[in-house]
This record gives sequence, structure tokens and C-alpha cells, in this order.
Amino acid sequence: MPEIKKAVSGVGVWTALNTCKPLAVEDGMLIIGLPHQDIELAGHLRIAHTKRLIETYVGEKYGQELNLRVIEGTTQADLETMRRRDAEAKRLQEQALEKARVEYEARASWESVYEQLSRVYSSIPNKTMPQNRAKFYEEGIRILVEARKRNLTMDDLGERNFARCIERLAQYSDVPSTLVAVRIAEEVGHL
Repeated sequence: MPEIKKAVSGVGVWTALNTCKPLAVEDGMLIIGLPHQDIELAGHLRIAHTKRLIETYVGEKYGQELNLRVIEGTTQADLETMRRRDAEAKRLQEQALEKARVEYEARASWESVYEQLSRVYSSIPNKTMPQNRAKFYEEGIRILVEARKRNLTMDDLGERNFARCIERLAQYSDVPSTLVAVRIAEEVGHL
């Protein structure tokens, strides 16, 4: 502490240094607590220059690089509360990432179906002829039935992407989208 105080100036920084209490060094992190009533002093410890000084001096003592983290509270119970909050935040973040991954995979799956419909349509010669649109319609129904069978349980996002593919087939084949959906439901056995 005396070495750090020599390198800084300002009443607020000194007050914060005198008030703080080191709580732990774990996972490359120096955790310092401030009493609940003095938590507004945390900003003085987080100033880049002061933070770097603390990390450097304490890191040299421990023989490792440390990152400073200032928390509210100076007891082991406060440290445990911080750990529980961190664990919960990590769990929620992982849950959100998993949800985003599942949504991306579902979207990517239906996006490939959507693109497949476009490719099939673009390969049809004489698209204005009803018999050629009918061939496309039948091929599109087959594609969507297969995709729907692969995705039997769908959430709201899956349903929206499925509807988007139905609309694409309906638009390209000049068949109302409701009739396309009915035909797929007949083939699959449910909507």
C-alpha cells in the first residue's frame, strides 16, 4: 500500500486505498472490497493509472499478472455473494448462447430449404407455362414435406421460417399459400 500511495495523488484515491480491503487472488484476479457505505470510492480505484499501479505492484508480489476487480463489501460473505452472482451470470450467458445457437441452426436449416426452392425454380424452363409451374409445385411440396418431417417439433421461430418457405413456394407456383400449407399437412399428417 505505501508503494502505491507514493505513485498516486488525490484525496479520493488515497481515501479509497485506505478504505479498501483485499479479499482474494483467484484465477488471475485481485479482488478488493470496499465497505457498502463507501462503494462510491470504487471509481478512484478503477481509474486506469491507479488500477494499473495496483495490478503491477500486487502482481509482482504474487509473481503473476493480475486484473483488479473492485466489489461492494469487505467480508467473505460479500465475496461469496459475488461468486454466486458471477456463476448465475455465466449460467445465463451460456443459456443465451445455447438458445442463439439453436435458433441459428434452425434458421440455417430453413434458410437452406428456402434457397433450395429458389434454385429449383430458377432451373425450370418456360416458367410462364402452367405445366412447368405445376412440376415446380410438386417438387416444392416434396422438399417442404421432407424438411417438415425432419423438424417435427418446432418453436415459434421454426414455424415462422417454415411459413416463409410455404410463401416462397406459393408465390413461385401461383397457388394460394393456404392451399400449399394444406397439401403439406396432408402429406406430413399435421401442420
